[in-house]
Amino acid sequence: YNIVMRSWARKGRLQRINRLFSMLESVGLRPNLDSYAAALECMGRNQSSTKAIRRCVQQLKNDGFHVDELFQKCLFEEDEKEQVLRAIRIVQPNYQLPPPPKPETCKSSLLQDFYCKEKMVSYPKLDFSVQELQERFQQQLEMELDNTITIKSVESTKPLTPQAIKARKLLATLRSRWHDSILQALQKSKHSMSKFKTVSGYNILYPYLCLLPDEEYVGIMLQILNTLSPQGESLAVLARELGSKVYNRYITQRKLRSRQLEKVQEVYKDYIHLLAKDSQPDEYLPREYWEKLVAEAGFGPSLNLKDCSWPYMLLMRLGMHMLELLVQAVKVPRNILNPRLEPKLIPVLYHIYSFRSSWQVGLIKPHPIFSQIVSDAAETMLTFNSSAIPMLCPPVPWTSPHFGAFVLNDTKLMRFVDGAFQHQLLLEQCPPVNLHPVLDALNQLGNCAWKINQPVLDIIISIFNDKGNEKLDIPPPVSEAPRPPTAPSNSTTWNKSQKHELLLCKKRMAEMHSLRMDALYKLSIANYVRDKVFWFPHNMDFRGRTYPCPPYFNHLGNDVTRAILLFAEGRPLGPKGLDWLKIHLINLTGLKKKNALQERLEYANEIIEEILDSADHPLTGRKWWMNTDEPWQALACCMEIAKALRSPDPAAYISHFPVHQDGSCNGLQHYAALGRDLIGAVSVNLMPCHVPQDVYSAVAQQVEEFRKKDAEQGVKIAQVLQGFVSRKVVKQTVMTVVYGVTRYGGRLQMEKRLKEIDEFPEEYLWEASHYLVKQVFNGIKEMFSATRDIQSWLTESAKLIAQSGRTVEWVTPLGLPIVQPYYRSRPTVVSIWKPDTVKQKNAFPPNFIHSLDSTHMMLTALHCLRQGLTFVSVHDCYWTHALTVDVMNQICRQQFVALHSEKILQDLSEFMLEKYCRAPMLICFPSGSSSPGRETRALWQKRLMEQLSNVPKTGDFNLKKVMDSTYFFS
Repeated sequence: YNIVMRSWARKGRLQRINRLFSMLESVGLRPNLDSYAAALECMGRNQSSTKAIRRCVQQLKNDGFHVDELFQKCLFEEDEKEQVLRAIRIVQPNYQLPPPPKPETCKSSLLQDFYCKEKMVSYPKLDFSVQELQERFQQQLEMELDNTITIKSVESTKPLTPQAIKARKLLATLRSRWHDSILQALQKSKHSMSKFKTVSGYNILYPYLCLLPDEEYVGIMLQILNTLSPQGESLAVLARELGSKVYNRYITQRKLRSRQLEKVQEVYKDYIHLLAKDSQPDEYLPREYWEKLVAEAGFGPSLNLKDCSWPYMLLMRLGMHMLELLVQAVKVPRNILNPRLEPKLIPVLYHIYSFRSSWQVGLIKPHPIFSQIVSDAAETMLTFNSSAIPMLCPPVPWTSPHFGAFVLNDTKLMRFVDGAFQHQLLLEQCPPVNLHPVLDALNQLGNCAWKINQPVLDIIISIFNDKGNEKLDIPPPVSEAPRPPTAPSNSTTWNKSQKHELLLCKKRMAEMHSLRMDALYKLSIANYVRDKVFWFPHNMDFRGRTYPCPPYFNHLGNDVTRAILLFAEGRPLGPKGLDWLKIHLINLTGLKKKNALQERLEYANEIIEEILDSADHPLTGRKWWMNTDEPWQALACCMEIAKALRSPDPAAYISHFPVHQDGSCNGLQHYAALGRDLIGAVSVNLMPCHVPQDVYSAVAQQVEEFRKKDAEQGVKIAQVLQGFVSRKVVKQTVMTVVYGVTRYGGRLQMEKRLKEIDEFPEEYLWEASHYLVKQVFNGIKEMFSATRDIQSWLTESAKLIAQSGRTVEWVTPLGLPIVQPYYRSRPTVVSIWKPDTVKQKNAFPPNFIHSLDSTHMMLTALHCLRQGLTFVSVHDCYWTHALTVDVMNQICRQQFVALHSEKILQDLSEFMLEKYCRAPMLICFPSGSSSPGRETRALWQKRLMEQLSNVPKTGDFNLKKVMDSTYFFS
């Protein structure tokens, strides 16, 4: 109703609005603030009579509202705010807008110092002038206004063959025809929809096909066609992508139409003074400064658009319809590559079904003729959505769940599963001040400026264009895939092994294509920004884990991607920076994980000739760097060490190189700290020690002791496993136990590791993996008794909550509300989302630990900001300059101790008791649940209350010991 009213208000249709008001009242609905805003806006436009406006204002007051609330709580577009004010001043000439609310300060005990005004320092400046940042903003804005960007592929250096020239001409001709065919099909379908007099599932899409010019829909469909893999793509994925592209372009247009973009431009112009090197320092955080500027801007549209998100099913139906148009309209002559065939038009795309696990999945697959033409054309340009490219200016700071990151591109603060909306509701209901720490941490991560390590990128591209190298994680082209077996003249004569070999070849080709395209996208984007400084805006998942928004090229990528990234800001190495570069290099090799830091440094000095040879002759020398765990990052580090050593004064050498500090099995660290588990704390390096403790080796040793005892007692499988129990075999399972791996999942992991051992007898794989996973769980239970108790408490609590028909929710120590998005939908007339009890139960322990891990990272990020450090993270791996590694380590330990000094489990217990036991709630046991059907509400409530109240007891580990731990990071 409000959307309709606002539409009428802009056109001055007051009579219609009055009728709608009457209709609402007749069915017992009360107008809300937005309804009154629409009515008053219309009266302002029409300059209605004083009597009519006074009656409307009086009715607003009778319904319990205040005039000030119109300007405090409603969102406005274009000149709506001015028109409402105009109407109010007709009856109250002296009315003044309410002052903007005073900025609230976060009261979290973890951030009292951070938000203390007495301790505020000026925000770090970028090495750019106001003018330079304004120019970069304009470049970014132009890219986002275009919606897409076309860049050169790194394969473009290959010589152009006559075959490619011919295929490109043919493709251009076909695309021109397809453009006309798709346009005609779209216009025909819209005309058909407009004829329907009643709303149906078909013509409900009509308004959404009229939001953009027809040419834009055609462009979107052609873009999807051009990027389709020869192996095809899931129907659901393509439909979601098509629907989302239309939605994103609609949002861009709406921001332009509502004049929101004008306001963003004005505010950003002033905002860059906080960041520019030639402006006065200001003691504000980016969010605070932006909010201050918006408040000072006064009139104009709100920067938060009125809710305009489209339901998931609408996006899917719109995308499905566009796919249908593509399949119908895009055709090619069957004889286009072989003149001997009949000149019949055949579809370029076809719909097939495939089985993935036990699910039947719809696929859209291109015809081999089309795939062949595309392959022959070897096109050298790639088109991406503008949101896939790193930003060319500092991101717009997050100020609310609806606003931040890109200038125009719509970005959600929290990523969530398609169709799940509970996260957004929780964020909207959360007091804004409670989200400040999370928003400020995301802004801090996004404001880190980056540049490309050009020498390393050039070496990678040269190998990529020379058939790749799988050992170095550079995927070879599909042309290097194993050839499928030659088909017999009669396909029915294929034997079982030939069919199996053919399937394996097809699978391998699909995998190679996927990996090759992924690498092509990453390298091409990196090459596009090779001479630029750029930024990665961040958002988060439902647990609070942070991610860069551009999906292909970012620092969360693999070894290749990380190796080509440098901080744009350089800092001198200082007295210990060169040592940290050398230790970082040895960490990247994976060779000295059990050795002390000093021993790693000494080892680096011993092999300095190998390091320098790798830097000077990466592809023609002794190639030491190639035999490391992370070869490309190791090579980049070799080059940095060589430059520093050869500079006149290594301590004064300006380094842009990120040095990593990787978490030491940090999931178990959180559990050990939560349970004050002394033995566990020692095992995961929370206690001071001379050499790093290796929890994986410790568990392997414990399992070996169990095995020996069983072997002596004649247990056959324990005897078979003699000599096969190692750190490598148990590592993955130990690592994932804290993230909720089940015994079944652990057994599969063990089986995979044992399969890799050539000498292990294959007939014992199942029995051996079953035996080992049992012993690993027993070993962890003995070593980490508190960990298992906490896991069991979390799991059982989640199980009882889910069985009562509720989802599991909690709030992180930084105030971020979290809900688990695991549901099982039932095919009912009205779609009812019920919790998936198994997923809710199994996922709660790992998700809770992930949320603590994210909280620790955000605390570290914010306190690094106050100390003037450059800081970014890849979950539990923290990056900074070599100069500031020691300071970052200190901050990280301080924040870990501060976090776990909070009553985390007690607070969680209290929150869940309040939410699930004390607050009124409807308990409905899902059919098939294990809860007794006759159990009364009172008994069930009592059982749940007892479980939630029974917080696991803790040990006597002294948290302050963490401050003296040398190997908190591995």
